[in-house]
Amino acid sequence: MEKHILVTNDDGVFAPGLLALAQEMRKLGKVSILAPDRNWSGGGHVKTLDRGLRVKEVCLVDGTQAFASDGAPSDCVALATLGFFEEPIDLVVSGINAGENVGHDVTYSGTVTAAMEAVIAGVPGIAVSLETVFHRFEEIDYGPAARAAGRVVRQVMENDLPHEILFNVNVPSLPEDKIRGIRLTWQGLRVYHSRLDKRMDPRGKPYYWIGGDAPTGVPEHGTDVGALAEGFVSVTPLQLDLTAYRVLPNLNTWQWNGSSLETTLLEQEILASQ
Repeated sequence: MEKHILVTNDDGVFAPGLLALAQEMRKLGKVSILAPDRNWSGGGHVKTLDRGLRVKEVCLVDGTQAFASDGAPSDCVALATLGFFEEPIDLVVSGINAGENVGHDVTYSGTVTAAMEAVIAGVPGIAVSLETVFHRFEEIDYGPAARAAGRVVRQVMENDLPHEILFNVNVPSLPEDKIRGIRLTWQGLRVYHSRLDKRMDPRGKPYYWIGGDAPTGVPEHGTDVGALAEGFVSVTPLQLDLTAYRVLPNLNTWQWNGSSLETTLLEQEILASQ
């Protein structure tokens, strides 16, 4: 049975990366497009609850029908998975983002959090981003990234994603014949070079820009940052459970209730055995 694929993004419904992704996904199933009507880059995981969401039909440059919402990328996924389209959504693919989303970027990225919203709805989610080295967005060729996304989506369709897992896919900024393959990776270290720029408006009141130089990363082998540096497509499985399990044993020794939780549990076991 043909899969129903939702294509969305955070760069806006008319972004060229979304069109390239939708065209590639049509090779794999029925495609519906519902994306923000403006750029939501860096918007994070948003759910709009304090106002109604508007959706309008638009036409992309190739004549494709699409729908644009005044909500965030995650709102678009929520609308789609909650019944905006008559047919249920089987898979959500978000992108192709102009710029990689590696390391801590995943907490900011509307591209990635759209895939997270899919997983919350019980639908497999894949986020796709393309490294942009020189940031000349009008010159970006999204074809290699779209075809890499197609290979990843085929694997998901054939094997199914584990419950509550999404894929964060990052494609290096290289000609297709220079891309060395696909690597499974873990999140690397993203280094931000942010600074606060204070300015004055015409009425003499201060306002602020959070800016700075473009972020960099530590290209450790095995990480998403490292894979891009080595010319590989990075596929990072992410989970929504953010619990830091490795620190729980130590935290259990803290004096939460006048004694450690480990002691309290031990005392309970002794009393239960008597």
